[in-house]
Amino acid sequence: MDVLGFSAQTREVEDMSTSYCAILSIAGSDSGGGAGIQADIKSISANGGYAASVITASTAQNTQGVTDIHPIPVPHIIEQMKAVFDDISFSAIKIGMLHSSEVINAVQNTLKAYKMTHIVFDPVMIATSGDKLLNDDAVQSLKDFLPHVMLITPNIPEAELLIGHKIDINNLEISSQELAELYHTSVLLKGGHLKLTDTMTDILYNYKSKKTTVIHNKTIETKNTHGTGCSLSSSIATYIGLGFSLEEACIKACEYLNIAIEKGKDKILGHGHGPVNHFWKQ
Repeated sequence: MDVLGFSAQTREVEDMSTSYCAILSIAGSDSGGGAGIQADIKSISANGGYAASVITASTAQNTQGVTDIHPIPVPHIIEQMKAVFDDISFSAIKIGMLHSSEVINAVQNTLKAYKMTHIVFDPVMIATSGDKLLNDDAVQSLKDFLPHVMLITPNIPEAELLIGHKIDINNLEISSQELAELYHTSVLLKGGHLKLTDTMTDILYNYKSKKTTVIHNKTIETKNTHGTGCSLSSSIATYIGLGFSLEEACIKACEYLNIAIEKGKDKILGHGHGPVNHFWKQ
């Protein structure tokens, strides 16, 4: 099917015993290295995948914040995607922030043209300050995209924007199910913003099996949490690419990230919110 003026290539199925488990990250670049494409590459690599990337925006960023954003022209984003899809077979795809309706639609149409599946989407919509990062048109385009992915991984503020009501510990589980049924996709609802106890609670609702999985990890006190959402979603994509079930992938990725936070909680990088320790396994 020709969607954007090009057709999907037919590629031979690769033997996983002699090939890399290739995972593609479609996201923005963080010049400070803690989040975005840089965090994805580290997380994918640390968990046994081969990381490739399509950059949607370049940011001037460090541990203290973002000072400038330069959007990558949409035609170049499409060309990046075509280049890797024409040559590499991917086991899974992670998507991060898509900053406009034009970018969202271009990414969605290109993924459809190449018949890509096993897509994990971290719907970055709310800044740490609480400000919306997308205008209303882009939010609607993002909502329209969600039914075409395998899993979304919203935090509480993002989930509230998607679902239209407040979420707390009492309705966390039912909200994950409500999101999944509303957008016809599986949901890992991250409970980190609640911070009510010494236990972190994330809720996975598998849209296909209608099964709920509650994932517990200990809460770790640290300011070094920059890029946690990026790192989690890319590690989930990696475990899915390696052949684990959705439940197994989410449990293993949450455990990996929790240890990465713990191993990096006392490390110093810059003067703001530092990164997690992605390579704690090494």
